Amino acid sequence: MKKLTIAAFLLCSTLTMAQEKIEFLPYGNMDSWAVRYIKESSLIGGQTRELYMIGKVDTVRENKPYAVKGGSPWGTSNAYAKVMGIETAAVNVTPEKRGNGYCCKLETKLTVVKALGIDTKAVATGSLFTGKLSDPMTMEGTKNPAKAINMGMKFTKRPKALMLDIKSQISQSGELKQANASTKVKTLQGNDEGEIIFFLQHRWEDEDGRIFAYRVGTASEHISKTMDWQNNHRLEVRYGDISAQAKPWEKLTKERFMARNSKGKMVYIEEVGYKADVEPTHLIMQVSAGSVAPFVGCPGNTLWVDNIRLVY
Repeated sequence: MKKLTIAAFLLCSTLTMAQEKIEFLPYGNMDSWAVRYIKESSLIGGQTRELYMIGKVDTVRENKPYAVKGGSPWGTSNAYAKVMGIETAAVNVTPEKRGNGYCCKLETKLTVVKALGIDTKAVATGSLFTGKLSDPMTMEGTKNPAKAINMGMKFTKRPKALMLDIKSQISQSGELKQANASTKVKTLQGNDEGEIIFFLQHRWEDEDGRIFAYRVGTASEHISKTMDWQNNHRLEVRYGDISAQAKPWEKLTKERFMARNSKGKMVYIEEVGYKADVEPTHLIMQVSAGSVAPFVGCPGNTLWVDNIRLVY
């Protein structure tokens, strides 16, 4: 009888797996990368920096915008910035060899830029997201990163789960660093955590250009400890109203993400409720080495991500 029970269980498990369909998000295997070369201003040293992006491009030009070949949906926190006439680059997302291909490495870094003999410091968190970063980033974007990111991609499907390979190096020292183009670095109490979020939204725009959204589906996780590769790591998508069980970072938001409206203006995406019975129009996915406020984090915290797939 016991042998029959085990056999029945294995048969049911096999049938369930056979009924699932798994699809990669575009460029989700993290094997396609392009390099852009940024010549920084002579005032800060004039070095040439390598700025990495996920996808393929037709032409890579120094300090010029480029179009992604094949429609890669991925943006990163790697930034080309032009502020007060100074051109610079921030790099905290890079490819790393994994097996016969590559994975995406996301780091929290404390960077130091020397200009006119003065060291200017900033904490930046490595982040991968569906969307597009402004190019070049301006003063407005450097003060509020949300204003520099047109967040999300068009998406109408209803997956049952997000699946990816993930690895982490997370400090539990109890100390955070804070710096935003400052000569000093503040030390704060607390720990930072890696973050994975996956929001399905149904968006619309009113006549004034405001963008509203229903939250259709939610999947997320915070990563608070160091761990080796977790292959086929799975986050179930919960549809509809999750307010009773929502973690703080899963709650509806009106001032977290921005998108460009039909008038060409960047505005906040105002989520007005949970609704399962409407078709998604957009997907917001973000994987980050940190989850606290901008310009605050734990330098050295790192996530590696690979093989981003959806389960149907």
